[in-house]
Amino acid sequence: MSRVGKKVIEIPNDVTVSIDNNTVTVKGPKGELSKTLSERMTYKQEDNALEVIRPTDSQEDRTVHGTTRALINNMVLGVSQGFSKSLELVGVGYRAQMQGENLVLNVGYSHPVEIKAEDGISFSVEKNTNVTVSGISKELVGATASNIRSVRPPEPYKGKGIRYKDEYVRRKEGKTGK
Repeated sequence: MSRVGKKVIEIPNDVTVSIDNNTVTVKGPKGELSKTLSERMTYKQEDNALEVIRPTDSQEDRTVHGTTRALINNMVLGVSQGFSKSLELVGVGYRAQMQGENLVLNVGYSHPVEIKAEDGISFSVEKNTNVTVSGISKELVGATASNIRSVRPPEPYKGKGIRYKDEYVRRKEGKTGK
């Protein structure tokens, strides 16, 4: 029994949702998103509410029910508010800077690492060590932030590296000499 799938999706006034077969298109002030979802689900739209209805109580339908509802809800939130992830660069000499639309990271390698902004993604840098990834697609924002973090993940001895804001890095004790 999916508790998430049973929730009704509230649609803001400035957002329009159109459903064509199993393709859901959401338009809002920040942009437009479209996604092809499971063809087994049915959709019931009334005024400013959208409900996802599953055909049967089979295991497969129950698993897809909550996921489908969550994906549509994330699309509605994305085009109305947008999503963002914050990253911190921790380490001596580690810094980030913008070069046009691209992000350039100096994180202890012999060369700077350049990350290109995909369509719908924007970067902002504050104080040379804080990077914010923002966009309307939650999936794309998370994947881009993960790619930036994978350039130099935080290491457990000194804690140096790129980490999400408020991420806890479990520290280890170093070697002890005799």
